[in-house]
Amino acid sequence: MGILYFLLIGAISGWLAGQLWKGSGFGLFGNIIIGIIGGFFGGWLTGKFGIGGGTLLWQIIISAVGAWILLFIISLLKK
Repeated sequence: MGILYFLLIGAISGWLAGQLWKGSGFGLFGNIIIGIIGGFFGGWLTGKFGIGGGTLLWQIIISAVGAWILLFIISLLKK
């Protein structure tokens, strides 16, 4: 059940980051991948700043922020 939970949070946060960045998502698999990588990145950042929380909403927000930052970095590298 844990992997499904992980994938669901990744999909939601990846979709949310896609909505904030471009106004559209990247498809189910693209959203999951972006969200999962963003979740790792967001978790790493919040660990560095000592910010924490364990609720589902907090996890989605941190993962979406990490995915958004990831999309920003990718757009800088594409230029």
